[in-house]
Amino acid sequence: MAKVRYATGIDTVSGSLSKPKVKNGHKCGSYLIGTHRTAATTNPNCTRLYVKTADAYDRSTPVTQNEQGARMRFTAVSQAVNARAKNLSTISQDQRTWLAQRDNEDGIKTFKAWLWKQEGDAYDAQHNG
Repeated sequence: MAKVRYATGIDTVSGSLSKPKVKNGHKCGSYLIGTHRTAATTNPNCTRLYVKTADAYDRSTPVTQNEQGARMRFTAVSQAVNARAKNLSTISQDQRTWLAQRDNEDGIKTFKAWLWKQEGDAYDAQHNG
């Protein structure tokens, strides 16, 4: 395996270094993606470079009804969570309720995750119950 070395002054790169150009519906070039491992390790080589073809991220199958339903649910729950997080009339009670369950064994540890659970359950009850 080759080692990746960037120019002087550049220690790490995370993300896309190059993307294919699209011209008249035709893609030219490749994806060039750099990653830097941050997990603890004894291996000193923590930088990787990947080359992917221009069509690597193109979908090969049509969107299914389950996927469409999941996308609609995600959109609706996301909007409800954002609205509820900004609702000044309920935020205090929501925070008290979240704090009361947070330290339980099966409690939800972050407020945002708790809001997602509440709104997700409400969506499911409304659409599946």
